[in-house]
Amino acid sequence: MELIYTNQLEGFDPDKRYRTASLFRGIERDATAVVVVGDYPDIVAAYEAAGVDVSVVEAPAVPVPSAKVPASGELADEVAKLRAENGAVILLLDGLDAGEIQRPEFGELAIRLFESLGIIHASVGNLSAERDKLVSTIEALRGEIEALKASSIKLVDEPGEIASLKAALDAAGVTYRANASKESLEKLVTEQIKV
Repeated sequence: MELIYTNQLEGFDPDKRYRTASLFRGIERDATAVVVVGDYPDIVAAYEAAGVDVSVVEAPAVPVPSAKVPASGELADEVAKLRAENGAVILLLDGLDAGEIQRPEFGELAIRLFESLGIIHASVGNLSAERDKLVSTIEALRGEIEALKASSIKLVDEPGEIASLKAALDAAGVTYRANASKESLEKLVTEQIKV
């Protein structure tokens, strides 16, 4: 199988197999011939070491779009605009470093950056409020868990208390129902103490 290593983005022949040259990590064992488009000595060396025929093709030149070169006066104006834009961004960043952010008076990029930072700030504020709600909910749930633990301890202790009340009544020779509640047993013990 013949492989073509290239970084082209279009113009592929559907009958050929292509691989992205910049993503090369190792040879493919099925390859019988390799074409490398551009300067990729690692690919060439790897396949040659494996005994595969390798040919190198020069990458086609990328056409540079023609742009109108501004006259010296226009160029000076563009440089002045870029410097002003740069100054506005620097002022915005200095304000961020100081902890105060103010809307720039000029500079399209600086103004856009300020607006984006405002959106981020609002989102962080919303997230902080949600976090605070969750923290208070968690604290309330912890309180409920502690209350449930305390009540379960009381329930666990109740059979022991009933047994001790029955033992006190048995020792005093007082009769009671076998399925008597804790409250009725306590009442009988209290009456026995009064007697």
